[in-house]
Amino acid sequence: MSAVISVDTTACVGAGQCALVAGDVFDQDDDGIVVLLDESPDQAGLASAHRAASLCPARAIAVED
Repeated sequence: MSAVISVDTTACVGAGQCALVAGDVFDQDDDGIVVLLDESPDQAGLASAHRAASLCPARAIAVED
């Protein structure tokens, strides 16, 4: 099973929850906007990405299993 993660940088509000809970998968640019580091992470990264998506106030992260 392969999951794909995507981000909507136009929706991102720079809250930073993604980078805090899934730093191997997400980062933030100089303006605080989400940067996707790994669109197909391992199982641990995928679990973190799901948590980050659930915490994102702008719903800018999508995880498709």
